[in-house]
Amino acid sequence: MCGRSSITKTEKELEERFNATFYSDDIELYNPLPNYNVAPSHVMPVITNEDRAHFSAMRWGFIPNWATDSKIGYKMINARIETLFEKSSFKKAITTRRCIIPADGFYEWKKSTATDGKQTKQPYRIQAKDQSIFSMAGIWDRWQDPQGQTVLSFAVITQPANLAMQDIHDRMPAILTTKQEELWLSNELPAKDLVDMISPYPDELTQVYPVSDRIGNVKNNDPQLIDEKENPTDKIWTLF
Repeated sequence: MCGRSSITKTEKELEERFNATFYSDDIELYNPLPNYNVAPSHVMPVITNEDRAHFSAMRWGFIPNWATDSKIGYKMINARIETLFEKSSFKKAITTRRCIIPADGFYEWKKSTATDGKQTKQPYRIQAKDQSIFSMAGIWDRWQDPQGQTVLSFAVITQPANLAMQDIHDRMPAILTTKQEELWLSNELPAKDLVDMISPYPDELTQVYPVSDRIGNVKNNDPQLIDEKENPTDKIWTLF
């Protein structure tokens, strides 16, 4: 699962990285930019297969076009790669509406038991060592609310965790290489082939470190959230 991420870069840095520009009317919609604590329901910049030259402002939490209530989006922040072609909510989108979601990190919580028997959760930040800004594969859709307003939304595709992540969580986002980004947004290749090309990000390119549990409160959004926490209550082995 991926339930929190970060994009701590500026609009200019994102434009340079993805060779795409922001629509000026969308800037005020984001929550905010830079965002150290991206959470479901936040509106974030996304690049779609329909408009590769611009960032589109989209809400995190997939709302199928046939939905009767936007609240369904809170239940569909992620889409498991194994069932993309089986779920009625996702099988149309994976074929015709793919997107990439810029990020420079995501967070997961490792559960453990303290010496007194209490359950604890230590948050970790995960990054790609070879990409200061990376992209997560996603799907998106358009939905109209009862007032006739169009809402764009997305889900992050997840897959089994790599070795660097397995001690923390059994799932991780589908992180793309720059070459895979181009292919993922292509309208010329079969969706099945595009899904098959995705594999867990290389272990040796995955950076993991503990952060403050302040990240658990979505109201907190400051640079200190991404600082490495000293003496975490739960330590993991350094693999690389």
